[in-house]
Amino acid sequence: MCPATLSYSSNSCRNARNENFSSEKCRGKLPIRAEVLTVSPKKREQKKIHELLSAQGIAHTHRRVREVVWKQTHVTNDFCRNPSFDPVFLDEAYELCRNICAEYAKTFYLGTKLMTAERQKAIWAIYVWCRRTDELVDGPNADYMNNSVLDRWEERLEDIFNYKPYDMLDAALTDTICKFPLDIKPFKDMIDGMRMDTRKSQYANFQELYMYCYCVAGTVGLMSVPIMGIAPECPVSAQTVYSSALHLGIGNQLTNILRDVGEDALRGRVYLPQDELAQFGIRVEDVFARKVTDQWREFMKEQIRRARFYFNLAEEGASHLNKASRWPVWSSLILYRKILDAIEENDYDNLTKRAYVGRAKKLVTLPVSYARALSLPSLAIQ
Repeated sequence: MCPATLSYSSNSCRNARNENFSSEKCRGKLPIRAEVLTVSPKKREQKKIHELLSAQGIAHTHRRVREVVWKQTHVTNDFCRNPSFDPVFLDEAYELCRNICAEYAKTFYLGTKLMTAERQKAIWAIYVWCRRTDELVDGPNADYMNNSVLDRWEERLEDIFNYKPYDMLDAALTDTICKFPLDIKPFKDMIDGMRMDTRKSQYANFQELYMYCYCVAGTVGLMSVPIMGIAPECPVSAQTVYSSALHLGIGNQLTNILRDVGEDALRGRVYLPQDELAQFGIRVEDVFARKVTDQWREFMKEQIRRARFYFNLAEEGASHLNKASRWPVWSSLILYRKILDAIEENDYDNLTKRAYVGRAKKLVTLPVSYARALSLPSLAIQ
């Protein structure tokens, strides 16, 4: 079903793939070997579901992800032409990123507080770039958005990676890519996701929807792993951890879609597989009319089951991140699962109601996710 997992054969270089990319000892080509996984009965059942998704055209590790993992785990940052920003300017740039993250992603921001100062700043810089990219399509000026705007934004991204930032927020990301092994591909793929939003308002099947979810959310996981780092004692391959980060992004985006389906319908958008709607006797017009029927409830049960499946896959790598970086990931996992619970509590009416997780429930997730972040990884895959 899935290609052989890639792993480093040199234990002496294990830490280098996430901690110190300029190490003399680990510089140069690293050999690769195929790693055989022993799968538990529970994982065997998940594998059956995974094979079902693969049969629909959803590969477990498609080529573009493998390419990103390869680049981000083999790169050295010795070539970085540090723009030599004034330290005061950089401090102000990162402080601005911190403020934006604290304002618009409160739970996630709190989760970053356990991370090292350098990792905090880097993850804030990435969050801000992703938010600015998203707002090109969904922000207050979205009505004036077109492909030429996205083309210019992509050119600006290339300038960031060429150490020629346009503004203070860009400078924070430029400094980040000088310190961490970030590849430009996930960033470009996210822009492609925004392009999809400009030309598509409906998705024929899950293959199409999956690629949209990858572009707008799965890419965030690929960007984040080099910042968060993989635990030195991690018993699984970098590919497994990256795949888990990707699956968390897919699960989060599917959950966003299910939470917002009623609001999206009012905007003339249906982010649901049309062929699966038809299997339950539901027309797109029924979604626009926001009819909650028994068929809709059964359809929603299947969609929620799929989102939870991706969250289960995400757990495989969440506890193999650097210990100080796990809290925001576990917070996301637990909080987004509660959104799915809220849809169920609303009797699957996400057409006229918005699933809501109150402040009290959010606060309860923090100590739970903190405990999960500090616990030893479950060696479900060995």
